[in-house]
Amino acid sequence: MALATIEKIVPTIEDCLSLLRVLARSATGQDMSVYTTFSTGGRRPGDLDGPQEYHVVLLDNGRSNMVGTEFQDMLRCIKCSACMNHCPVYGAVGGHAYGSVYPGPMGSVLTPMLVGVEQAGLLPNASTFCGKCESVCPVKIPLTGLMRHWREREFERHLTPQTMRTGLGLWAFFAKRPALYRVATRLAMAAMGLIGRKRGSFSSLPLAGGWTKGRDMPAPEGETFFARYARSQRS
Repeated sequence: MALATIEKIVPTIEDCLSLLRVLARSATGQDMSVYTTFSTGGRRPGDLDGPQEYHVVLLDNGRSNMVGTEFQDMLRCIKCSACMNHCPVYGAVGGHAYGSVYPGPMGSVLTPMLVGVEQAGLLPNASTFCGKCESVCPVKIPLTGLMRHWREREFERHLTPQTMRTGLGLWAFFAKRPALYRVATRLAMAAMGLIGRKRGSFSSLPLAGGWTKGRDMPAPEGETFFARYARSQRS
């Protein structure tokens, strides 16, 4: 007996071999991985051994609900782990931190679809949106865009913490006013530069205590992006 999810079915053995070539190269850079198993089905007339019957159980588990939605592209995933190997968040926290069978960028998209965004809403937020996962994905899944869709749904359903909603509101207020935004960033950089040099200064940073209580936040660079950009334009 074999167990497979519905998106892993391919029409022919030729398609399977092509898929395995892409999978192994994207996952480990090998011609063939060592964890590939071939099952040939039930025993046919003339075979010396083999099972009399062979059963394949296809697991849906919510995957068919992705068809026709903005998340349909996720069904192309071949589980090669290329996105995980290049994800800075996954590299920093590891797979167990995701609390799911599917970690990394692909898990951040797939898991909320399987168990609900109410239970897995934190996963789409575990991304810097650097886009590296998309650039290395062999089947070109728009992972950052799909994570953004989940973030939007989470925000629309008021599943995000009030502190996050307040923080985003404050950022939007300043972002709509460029002059005020630049003044605020200069002041923030100066303050963080002074405090950040002292070890443990950010242990109880408002809105980010969950991050800073276990690690020291490094002091920022000496100037803002706008200041550096203006200086480069003058030179």
